[in-house]
Amino acid sequence: MTTESPTAGPETICSRAGCREDAQWSIRWRNPRIHKGDRSKTWLACDEHVGYLREFLAARSFPLSVEAFAAEQA
Repeated sequence: MTTESPTAGPETICSRAGCREDAQWSIRWRNPRIHKGDRSKTWLACDEHVGYLREFLAARSFPLSVEAFAAEQA
């Protein structure tokens, strides 16, 4: 059973489909075929899914960076 923290909202939960855990990681990425160099997207990840999401993007050769995330950043 998953419990959400009272301050967690949709903008602070893991981006993995079906996951409702609080985000611990921020993954900034871009698809160079459609995004110019100054445009990127951000996915949030819990500890369990950060590796999965990172590998999903890396397998497509998308430039990415992974940093610790705090809810105060949202």
